[in-house]
Amino acid sequence: MATAAERPILVRQARVIDPAQGIDAVGDVLFAEGKVAALRFAADRPLEAPPGCLVLRGEGLVIAPGFVDLHAHLREPGYEEKETIATGTRAAAKGGFTTICCMPNTQPPLDTRATVEFVRRRAADEGAVRVLPIGCITQGRKGQELAEMGELAEAGVVAFSDDGSPVASARLMRSALSYAKAFGLPLIEHCEEPGLSQGGVMNEGWVATRLGLRGIPAAAEEIMAARDIALAELTGGRLHIAHASAAGMVDLVRRAKEKGVRVTAEATPHHLTMTDEWVLGYRPGRGPSGAAQLAYHTSTKVNPPLRAQRDAQALVQGLREGVIDAIATDHAPHADIDKLCEYDAAPFGISVFETALGSLLSLVHGGALDLGTLIARLTVGPARVLGREASGLGSLRAGAPADAVVFDPDEEWTVDVERFVSWGKNSPLHGCTLKGRVKLTLVGGAIAYVDEGVQLES
Repeated sequence: MATAAERPILVRQARVIDPAQGIDAVGDVLFAEGKVAALRFAADRPLEAPPGCLVLRGEGLVIAPGFVDLHAHLREPGYEEKETIATGTRAAAKGGFTTICCMPNTQPPLDTRATVEFVRRRAADEGAVRVLPIGCITQGRKGQELAEMGELAEAGVVAFSDDGSPVASARLMRSALSYAKAFGLPLIEHCEEPGLSQGGVMNEGWVATRLGLRGIPAAAEEIMAARDIALAELTGGRLHIAHASAAGMVDLVRRAKEKGVRVTAEATPHHLTMTDEWVLGYRPGRGPSGAAQLAYHTSTKVNPPLRAQRDAQALVQGLREGVIDAIATDHAPHADIDKLCEYDAAPFGISVFETALGSLLSLVHGGALDLGTLIARLTVGPARVLGREASGLGSLRAGAPADAVVFDPDEEWTVDVERFVSWGKNSPLHGCTLKGRVKLTLVGGAIAYVDEGVQLES
């Protein structure tokens, strides 16, 4: 099939949702020459298909700007047995993501111009979606000396982070925020007080006690976040809090924003829709016998850990209010052998790209969130966090890059990790039925993913 970069694509009579423009209406969207060419709505005359155009009939479907992911792990270089830029970006496209920011905890880490340029070249050659690299805060992510942040900025990083390794030194974190401010880039912090979290493998609470597993208290996250917010206020730097998981974190970010501190935050699909009871074996639609078989399943081990129900509810409330600016996947694929071990020994991480939309739509179908807000936190929200580095992304505005996702919000499907494009099969959603599925993803006007059975008419 010729790609949309070679031929225009017209999506007819779909529900167009573009929170950046305040649009939620049935209409037509035309993509041509890598750009959004035109939008026209039901009250207007339908758009005419230009010569050679491919047409998708969109009745019952939603078309939105391509999703922007602030937080993903592509594992390359160094851990290609877990994922590669090629497989990770194809999985992202299947999930409706058109831009992903890759974290620097590779081997070697993204702490030099050479490693950043390697990722950019590999993404240009093999990537199915746009890849924006995030550079290290400290050399080797060791928390001892700052990386050459100026060099990394010149190499094209869109933010700085030592993800998975919080910057323990307040002095160093203050300096990093000041330098990042000079380059106009945000600092993305994995908020975790090591002294409280060390040795923990899941949320501290009654489930951990019942299972005999060492817990990680929410205070470990909140203490570090409070420190970093204070430093952001002191320096005027831009702080972005990665994968918020605790109710107290929402309160901290809310108060900081009220004071005018330059802080933003993200939450993941799993922290919004799952709880620590999943470690006990709970899954929607499974009886007690199924739960017993799934207890201690290492696919539920993630950092920060799945928290209690009240934490998930607070995060959803934060999304509704705009306290939480973005939804980010924290896609963290692992090889099967990595997770086939005791819970204590397993690495942290969940493979998320291909289940993100379906799991998040459970919030919409359950009435906890409206669809427009969900789309906003997947598109314009993360684009605003990136600022100038995401110019034109997150919107279907005429002239913007032709990045779009078309999905059926009501199609039910059962998660089968063996059908994942990602090499990471580590998902606690295996066997669960989700409602909502991506049908078509366009990146720069090219077809990055098309679902089986989708008919594009000439």
